[in-house]
Amino acid sequence: MFNNTDESRGGSFQPPRAALFDVDGTLVDTNDLHAEAWRVALESFGHQFPMAAIREQIGKGGDNLLPSLIPGISDADAEEIDSFRGELFKRDYLPRAVPFPGVRALFERLVADGMKIVLASSSSGPEVDYHLNLIACSDLVSAVTTKDDVESSKPCPDIFAAALEKVAPITAGEAIVIGDTPWDVKAASKVGLRTIGFRSGGFSGEALRASGAVFLYDGAADLLARYDSSPFAARTHAEA
Repeated sequence: MFNNTDESRGGSFQPPRAALFDVDGTLVDTNDLHAEAWRVALESFGHQFPMAAIREQIGKGGDNLLPSLIPGISDADAEEIDSFRGELFKRDYLPRAVPFPGVRALFERLVADGMKIVLASSSSGPEVDYHLNLIACSDLVSAVTTKDDVESSKPCPDIFAAALEKVAPITAGEAIVIGDTPWDVKAASKVGLRTIGFRSGGFSGEALRASGAVFLYDGAADLLARYDSSPFAARTHAEA
C-alpha cells in the first residue's frame, strides 16, 4: 500500500489508472520563454510589468493571465495582445524549447503499467503538437486537450474536465494530474483530481503544496527514479 509520507499529505489514496500531464514547465522547459514573450508583447502594447509579476502568472492561458495583470481589460484588447504574443512565441521562442530529462522513459514505464496518458495544456493545439514531437512520445499518449478545445484555460477546470472525458469511464478518483504551477493544481482540484507537483517549472514546493498538491517531485527524472515509492506504484501493489 502506498504510504510515502515524504511525498504525500496522507490519507487514503486511490491508485491511478490515468495520468493527465500539463506540458509547459512539466515536460518541456518553456516557462521562462513564455514569461519573456508575454513581457515583450505587453510592452509592445504599452503595458510594463516586472518580470516577477508576469512569471507568477505563467501556467494560465491568455484569457485568464491578462485580466489578472490588467484588471478591466476589454475582450478585444486582450485578444489582440494574446494573438500578438502567440505569433511572437511561435516565431522567436518555441524553437528554443527543450524537453526535460526522463520524460520518454517515465511515459514508457507508465504505459507498461497500464496507465492512460493524456496531455492537458493551456497552450494552443499547434504548440502542444510541437512539444509532443519534441518529447518523442506520440506513440505513448492516448489523447491531447488544449485551450483550443475548451471555453476557458487554467486555473478554470475546463481542460482537465475535457481530459477526463478522453479516458472515460475512468473517473476523477482514478486519475491524477501532473503539473508544475499552482494554476494546474487549482484547476485539477475543481474537478476532484489530485495533483503531483513538479518543481521543474520554477514554482516552489511550498507554493505547490499551498495550492493543494499532494505529491512533490523535481520533475520527470526524479519521479522515475523514485517510481517504486510513488503513487503510480500504489496501483501495482494493489493489483499484486
